[in-house]
Amino acid sequence: MTSIAQENRAGRVDLRLGDCLEIMKTLPDNSVDLIFTSPPYADQRKNTYGGIPVDEYVEWFLPRAEEMLRVLKPSGTFVLNIKEKACNGERCTYVMELILAMKQRGWLWTEEFIWHKRNCYPGKWPNRFRDAWERLLQFNKTKRFSMYQDEVMVPTGDWAKSRLKNLSETDKTRDNSKVGSGFGKNISNWLERNMAYPTNVLHLATECSNKKHPAAFPESLPEWFIKLFTREGDVVLDPFMGSGTTNIVAERMGRKTIGIELLPEYFEMVQSHFANLSLRIF
Repeated sequence: MTSIAQENRAGRVDLRLGDCLEIMKTLPDNSVDLIFTSPPYADQRKNTYGGIPVDEYVEWFLPRAEEMLRVLKPSGTFVLNIKEKACNGERCTYVMELILAMKQRGWLWTEEFIWHKRNCYPGKWPNRFRDAWERLLQFNKTKRFSMYQDEVMVPTGDWAKSRLKNLSETDKTRDNSKVGSGFGKNISNWLERNMAYPTNVLHLATECSNKKHPAAFPESLPEWFIKLFTREGDVVLDPFMGSGTTNIVAERMGRKTIGIELLPEYFEMVQSHFANLSLRIF
């Protein structure tokens, strides 16, 4: 499929229509600071994206992951939003197989975040409960990547008043280790602080009903990771753009953004959003 690109908002937005595997080949090496995306899950969205079979998913995704590895800067980060499904009464393993395959091809699997969906829809199954979370897998090219942890700090809150008010002596020290770095936590360091670093569990509501797309995630999800891994002016890529949430948030936050979408109807929807926004601004 040919690429159709639109650049606007002073060159900050680059939207392209086509298969991301082919379009990413046109992007320069080491040119992207953050890749944040949610590809079609295995055997899902068949009426929209065709549905990749479970046993073919890793083979389908790896060529695309190789292009992402090429275009990502050594200091950059790739965050993959994905969730395995249940198959014949048990969980599929294609996500774990994908992680292992990506590690074999040079990716570092550096962290895993959990998105807890605070408003997930109800349901009942005979052998399990409803899903209320999804994975956000963090991959990097090197162990030294850009990360701005202070940008996502949260209020310490009542935790300091309850758990921290009666500390034991163990809570106030770090034990020695062979390499001298110590282990354990000196919790007393946080007694006088109003802000703390967050956990790797994000509690965010979904927003699927208002995006005209069957698998949209909330704007607060990419926003958190854009804060954590990029600075203003950095480049954010979503190779499976969908409703354009990642690109819309990235542009609003002063980042350059590239969005690639296979389906014309979603591409045109995001294109119209930025066109209308440009008309309002200029």
